[in-house]
Amino acid sequence: MINSINRRTKQTARIVIIGAGPSGIAAATRLLEQGFKNVSILEAEDRIGGRICTVPFGDSVVDKGAQWCHGETGNVVYQLVKDLNVLDRTGDVMKAMNFVRSNKEVLSNENAFILAAAFEGSLPTSPNETNGSLGDHLTNNYWNALSMSPPVDQTIAKEMLETGKKLRCSFTASDNLFEVSKRAHLEFEMSDGEFLLNWKDKGYRSFLKLLMKAKPNAVDDLGLLNGRVRLNKRLAEINYASDIQVKLRCNDGEVLTADHVICTVSLGVLKEQHSQLFVPALPEAKVRAIKGLKMGTVNKFYFEYATQPLPDDWIGANFLWLEKDLDELRGSERFWLESVFGFHRVLHQPRLLQGWIIGEHARYMETLTEEEVLEGLQWLFRKFLPFNMPQPQRFLRTQWNSNPSFRGSYSSRTNYTDELRTGPWDLATPLLDQSGRPKVQFAGEASSNTHFSSVHGAVEAGWREADRLNEYYSSRNKL
Repeated sequence: MINSINRRTKQTARIVIIGAGPSGIAAATRLLEQGFKNVSILEAEDRIGGRICTVPFGDSVVDKGAQWCHGETGNVVYQLVKDLNVLDRTGDVMKAMNFVRSNKEVLSNENAFILAAAFEGSLPTSPNETNGSLGDHLTNNYWNALSMSPPVDQTIAKEMLETGKKLRCSFTASDNLFEVSKRAHLEFEMSDGEFLLNWKDKGYRSFLKLLMKAKPNAVDDLGLLNGRVRLNKRLAEINYASDIQVKLRCNDGEVLTADHVICTVSLGVLKEQHSQLFVPALPEAKVRAIKGLKMGTVNKFYFEYATQPLPDDWIGANFLWLEKDLDELRGSERFWLESVFGFHRVLHQPRLLQGWIIGEHARYMETLTEEEVLEGLQWLFRKFLPFNMPQPQRFLRTQWNSNPSFRGSYSSRTNYTDELRTGPWDLATPLLDQSGRPKVQFAGEASSNTHFSSVHGAVEAGWREADRLNEYYSSRNKL
């Protein structure tokens, strides 16, 4: 048996990928393009895409998960599609958001600009200042910046700081910025160029179609992956004890074997299931990475109206809570609304609005009924907006934390991660047999050193693991 394993080639090696999200799809398509023949994907959900989830809503579609292509230079997603006319530049549209206090006062453009500029200018930039939390750094530098700017109301400045922190938490999928590693913020490689590229009226699934080389308008066509993806196949066990093969047991009782497994399940699933999913138990370094890295929650709300309810000169609003109003809210059953930091129009969907909620309150929101959530949001609109908002025709909210296939939205590195001296690099380290053959490999956005929490990071990680196998078989052929 060992000799037969050593005789495996690209044509005969059995490769099973766990998860049909962007990382799993990237790994599978890359392997097929590199000449591997026996490649398949097991997907727990009844659809492909993972945390890319484009669904019909309004006049076309919306993205329940990833929706922006963040940046151009160094972004593999952008580089793949830049000449195909599938992306649209958002430009300064989203920068025209109004800031509204809980007494319905709308900040002047001048004050909003001063405060927003102070906040953005307070993010860390020096690689020599890596210790501490992002929250501490931002708070201290924000007040220092304001001390050198034109005079502003200090009460409003504090309200703006709190709202800015919530917005920044939506980038890091963190409950608060005081848990976010400043070191990680500096090590994340931003892609230059347009930061909010949108997918017009086609959604992020159009990228997956391109990645698979599938027909754009054929819903069930998977291109290179036709016949290679098995849906509704949730794993119960990944047994890598043998040096001969990896044994996969599914929840429905089916047992499969593979020479190589690439695991792209979310960090949230690894946190919840690694101790019973892997046999034998994972190495301590990998367990430390799984425990240390953060899987946060960011959820969305979509509202559909007969016509756009916002005034023509409003793109959207960010909410600033007066202290007395916030104290009252926290003592009520609507306490979770504190973490709804704003809402805005949906580009290419003129009748829609989109809202955002973060952290612990986002997880609590998932436990409420849809009617309770909508009722709370309508109350929030009445509390803040100086005009009436109609009842929407349709409403949609996401629930990423309660979904057992994800258990969260995306990953970040916290101060606790740094204290454990771990990070994505430990998560990405493959499990090898005694001869150095990769048996179980790990991909997904949480395993990216510099692009965690992003689709392009997930794609890069999938390619990384495909290339690892390609290099392994290429080097063996040279012997």
